[in-house]
Amino acid sequence: MPPRKGLTAARSFLRTRTRVGLKRSSSSVVTALQMTVCAVGAYAFAEQVLGHEGPLFAATSSMIALGFSRDPRLRRVLEVGLGCTLGIALGDLLLTLFGTGIWQAALVLFVSILLARFLDSGTIFTTQLGLQSLLVVLLPAPDGGPFTRSADAIVGGLFALAITILLPRDPRREPKTNVRGLLGELAGVLRENASALTSSDATAAWHALVRARNSQPELDRLTSSMRAAKEIARISPAFWRHRSELGSLGGSIDSIDLAIRNSRVFSRRLTSAINHAALTDEAITSLSQALEDTADAVDVLSRALSTSDEAERRANLRSARGALAAVATDLHPRTLHVQRLEGEALILLFRPLIVDLLEATGLSHEEAAVYLPRL
Repeated sequence: MPPRKGLTAARSFLRTRTRVGLKRSSSSVVTALQMTVCAVGAYAFAEQVLGHEGPLFAATSSMIALGFSRDPRLRRVLEVGLGCTLGIALGDLLLTLFGTGIWQAALVLFVSILLARFLDSGTIFTTQLGLQSLLVVLLPAPDGGPFTRSADAIVGGLFALAITILLPRDPRREPKTNVRGLLGELAGVLRENASALTSSDATAAWHALVRARNSQPELDRLTSSMRAAKEIARISPAFWRHRSELGSLGGSIDSIDLAIRNSRVFSRRLTSAINHAALTDEAITSLSQALEDTADAVDVLSRALSTSDEAERRANLRSARGALAAVATDLHPRTLHVQRLEGEALILLFRPLIVDLLEATGLSHEEAAVYLPRL
């Protein structure tokens, strides 16, 4: 690579990394502040109130419990507290039986990891139990006895729980951001299918299928953030009023999950239909328009589920429901000018996708299915 091109590429890389890093840092200011207050507060409490000397485990356990993980915080707090306590207790027991040394440390770590995996599948729990039991063997016991460190870990966990309850982040923010991204991908898949159908390009339809499959990590992130949001709304009085909204959002997400799965099946069948020229020109025009209209309705649904304004959410849900209902009422092979069996199968695969999206707007399955014409 010529030096000038290499320098340009390096500058572009640095600009991108700087922009991404600044965005990530700016979105983490509140969490960083919470972690700082929590860690310093737990350390000060253990030192000044409990009289522990250098209570490092109070600060570290609180930081681990809060952290930047997407897992629900209450589970992390319990994993850290219980992991530290059991780890120190196990380490102290084995220390009494076998003494200190390299092979003793290896034995303690091995037994601790196996015990942690037996008790719980959580990664944090396993790490904490193994690490704390190992430290007990390798480090000298504090003046207050070995269980002083266990008490420090509990203090850190309790401070993390208090921060979560008293100074929580808005639990709706992350799932709403994630659902907007996921629905954006679904709308993109539908539009790529419409374009592939119009141009009779089976390769483009296959690319839409690949895009639909690649949306799974986005769906996993949404599921995880939704689980954490429900937990925060359940334990934090400041957000109890949002439990109903999060419950509705959770129901919509379940339906969106099914819609994405159906979009994969539809895209795969569309590839075959294009390859076999299974649709007439009239059918191509009508079905591609139905796909475009569905994509537009998904965009409206995205705005509805990602906004925090109740009036705007309801208005957009009604609009999305009306647009999807209009598509659903035309989903009959005869209405869409479909004649061959393979084309009819394509319509049959598109119908459940529309029902899933109608359910995502708040309808029951029976209410959504009513819009479909009888076959």
